[in-house]
Amino acid sequence: MKFTLALLVLLFGFFSIGQNPLNIPTAITNTAINLTLQEGTTQFYNGVTTNTMGANGSLLGPTVIMNQGDNVSITVDNQLTDSTTIHWHGLHVSPENDGGPHTVIQPNDSWNPQFEVLDKAGTYWYHPHLHMQTDKHVSKGIAGMILVRDSEEAGLNLPMDYGVDEFPLVLQTKGFDANGQILVHTDLDTSVMVNGTVDAVTDFPAQVVRLRVLNGSSQRVMELGFSDNRSFSLIGTDGGLLSAPVNMTRYRIAPGQRADILVDLTTSQGDNFQLMSFASELPNALYGASQPGMGPGATGSLPDYTSNPLNGNDYQLLDINVTAATANPIQTIPSSLASFTPIQEADADVTRTLTFTSAGQMGDLSGPFLINGSSFDMNTINYTIPLNNTEIWSLTNQTPIGHPFHIHDVQFFILDINGNPPPPELQGYNDVVMVPAGMGNVRFIAKFTEHTSDTVPYMYHCHMLTHEDDGMMGQFLVTDPNASLETIEGPTWNIYPNPSSGSLTIDVEKKSTLNITDASGKLIRTVEAEGVVNIDLNAQPGVYFITDENGNSRKLVLY
Repeated sequence: MKFTLALLVLLFGFFSIGQNPLNIPTAITNTAINLTLQEGTTQFYNGVTTNTMGANGSLLGPTVIMNQGDNVSITVDNQLTDSTTIHWHGLHVSPENDGGPHTVIQPNDSWNPQFEVLDKAGTYWYHPHLHMQTDKHVSKGIAGMILVRDSEEAGLNLPMDYGVDEFPLVLQTKGFDANGQILVHTDLDTSVMVNGTVDAVTDFPAQVVRLRVLNGSSQRVMELGFSDNRSFSLIGTDGGLLSAPVNMTRYRIAPGQRADILVDLTTSQGDNFQLMSFASELPNALYGASQPGMGPGATGSLPDYTSNPLNGNDYQLLDINVTAATANPIQTIPSSLASFTPIQEADADVTRTLTFTSAGQMGDLSGPFLINGSSFDMNTINYTIPLNNTEIWSLTNQTPIGHPFHIHDVQFFILDINGNPPPPELQGYNDVVMVPAGMGNVRFIAKFTEHTSDTVPYMYHCHMLTHEDDGMMGQFLVTDPNASLETIEGPTWNIYPNPSSGSLTIDVEKKSTLNITDASGKLIRTVEAEGVVNIDLNAQPGVYFITDENGNSRKLVLY
């Protein structure tokens, strides 16, 4: 059954419903990128002012367009009243630049990650990743798209004129209270928006258009398709282009996943149709289906779920009018795309087994959910992975609801889902995969290259943000077993524990002057140390450096 505007009117009686032109986020194409995180207000509905958060504006953020091989410098200025982080979801960067929960940006402070873009052409995104606050900051509005270009893509004659024949589509659902304020950790996410626009309408030209789609919802799985069942060509997934287009009429997209889609509108001028989520076609045990879990009474632990008219019903995402073609239209879809060789199972050095369980009662969909029997602990490194290891991760889901699993640092190839090879649309680069409920299993393979750290970990977690915030997450270090130990000239000294909560022991051989700085180089404290010295470093969580008068330095992580 289609979710109609009439249902919206019943749900939001004080809101005025009407079509709104689709917002297209501005694009940043410089290698020096400035993002200011700020609070503001947004009118999603006429006459209702909602408090929101955004980057370089009150809601969402600009699209950042990078080129493979670029050396980028990003300044993230946190003008929020909250501490936060920014994670470059899907990008292969060092853990210090990854923006996970250990890299905290305090209010009125900034963070300056710098890295070479190593990724293939693809659709990536950025969002906050502060432990237990991710859903709040994303729901309030901080998220943006990253498009990476490369020479291979440039030779394919694809639509690449941003905002003209290439369109970012950030799909989200949100819940609002009676005062029009955004709810966090809610099952009443009844408001549907694209690029922050409710009831969005747009014009596409009568040519081949490219849709860069992100499911930026906190929990909801969507079954994408068009109202007239026209076919489209999937040309890329999370981390890059496929080897050839896959013609489809439906594409299932979970939170955190991306899709690169071509739609041939060359003969469609004058048509009107809608981008839909056909949620009535979702199988049970996915959030967004009529039955989000397995077994009878599966919605009992989510009391608001059955009150949400989006669940199990088809609903409109975007109203599309086809207008005249542009001056230089793309009118064909290439038959072949990127060249790559999937990693073979025989190349694996190790297989890791991860099991998802619930800490709640049998059949409880509210969690908290666990990975290998544990909830996330900032002080626990779950795995240490040698540099250049090729690994199979086998994920088994013993809970009654599906979980979209995301891993930082790498893109992976799916080996099988419930023992079966992945369908063609899932045979490219991925960093999120839906692990089916009820003993469902997914195996993927990845190689951990380039980046190492002995102290700053990468994350892996469920990308249902409510589950992540409740602890369905773990962390791993990638280390180089062949790296030579640092040679200390002058006085020898050490610090422990590391990572630390702030209570440190410094053990020096002879008197030394130690300067403690944050990741930006700002001096936090100077310590005159001799022998064993205990200090309490009253500083915010993050990465710090302790340096002696001879320039010898140690990295310190505070949590």
